Amino acid sequence: MNAVAQEDRPWELVVVVGASAGGIEALQRFVRALPPNLPLALLIVLHVPASGSSLPQILARAGAYPAAHAVDGEPIEPGRIMIAPPDHHLVVDGRVVRVRRTQREHGYRPAVDALFGSAARALGPNVVGVVLSGALSDGAEGLATIKRQGGLTLVQDPDEARYGSMPQAAIHAAQPHYVLPVAEIAALVAGLVVRGAAAEASQSLS
Repeated sequence: MNAVAQEDRPWELVVVVGASAGGIEALQRFVRALPPNLPLALLIVLHVPASGSSLPQILARAGAYPAAHAVDGEPIEPGRIMIAPPDHHLVVDGRVVRVRRTQREHGYRPAVDALFGSAARALGPNVVGVVLSGALSDGAEGLATIKRQGGLTLVQDPDEARYGSMPQAAIHAAQPHYVLPVAEIAALVAGLVVRGAAAEASQSLS
């Protein structure tokens, strides 16, 4: 589906996910729990070494959606997973993604905050932000921006996460709508897509 068509169908959500240490396992569980054929686009930032990453292959095997490193200028389309390439930020620019090797944020490139903040500004209430396992605080500021722009905010339960400091920082900064285990986050996202109710849910909980 092209970008223009997607703009006419606001129930097609863009789900942005950030993770760091312990994040591969959490991401595998998340995509594995998503039912097939959901009209959502999934954009992911995982802190990875600049030398390379096999995350697209790992997530494609784990779930029902094709996964690949994002390419600059690609349209955001439902039914696929786009992942920040190593040593590059992934940001949302209207209904396309940009891949940029600009300044590090919080010492990271790719940075979760770069993705979250750009998605919030571009897509507002059609964004669901998810923070999973990780160390330190990348993603906390961006998740708060998503909430301010009317999007839905979800954080992995720190007690379940292998590394709980990134979820804890997101909880402190954003006071997210839900703090849940990964499987329940996936179930909630799937339900929102099916019902087309993400904007209504975030507004009623704000």
